[in-house]
Amino acid sequence: MNLLHHQVQFVSPLAKTIGRNIQQVRKAQGLSQEKLAHLAGLDRSYMSRIERGIVSVTVEKLYRVAAILGCMPHELLPAPSEVA
Repeated sequence: MNLLHHQVQFVSPLAKTIGRNIQQVRKAQGLSQEKLAHLAGLDRSYMSRIERGIVSVTVEKLYRVAAILGCMPHELLPAPSEVA
């Protein structure tokens, strides 16, 4: 049995909410995931994992994505009550 095919990925509530917020702003602006990833200098599959909350976005990448989306980084963060 290959363990790589049976890994359970932990999805952080914080990462999931940030990813959902990024996705909502991106879609509201009519920007494709591929275009956002390209402009941010990220791989599209990595951007997908960010939006799904599978990986935690670094502060540097959060600032880069926010700049491309024309918002402040804190606007992509959840309220404390959303992750409590």
